Amino acid sequence: MTEPERYVVTHTIAAAPTAVFAVLSDPARHKDTEPGDWVRDAIDPKPITGTGQIFAINMFLPQAGGHYIMHNLVSEFDKDRTIAWFPGQLDEAGKHNPGGWWWRYDLAPNGDATDVTLTYDWTGTPQSFRDQVGMPPFGKDFLVESLAALDRSVK
Repeated sequence: MTEPERYVVTHTIAAAPTAVFAVLSDPARHKDTEPGDWVRDAIDPKPITGTGQIFAINMFLPQAGGHYIMHNLVSEFDKDRTIAWFPGQLDEAGKHNPGGWWWRYDLAPNGDATDVTLTYDWTGTPQSFRDQVGMPPFGKDFLVESLAALDRSVK
């Protein structure tokens, strides 16, 4: 069995879990949670409401060929507690093909604040994609900066 390849970072945000989750469940706000210019705008900005939903985001990464669309399949949804998704692509039949990595946010009340734990796992990424893009395509500090951006966007 392969050891998980993942980053896990926790940050306390001075806001209630409902306020944090409102940002995370709104695809139009995802660009506000990323420290750079990789995540662009949501193709359909309707809120995420449950598992099985797919939300599409315009993205940009030179190693991935520049502009592209990422289709994210929501794998976990527990309102105001947990949200997770598998980025991937849709095939011609509309079937979601995950890329082999996933994102997960866990929210825990902490007085008037929220402890947010962000997990990025790339264990299932195929070697061909690892060779093309390099996995992970960023360091653990990217997650630290992402949570700081989320913190700023909640306020």
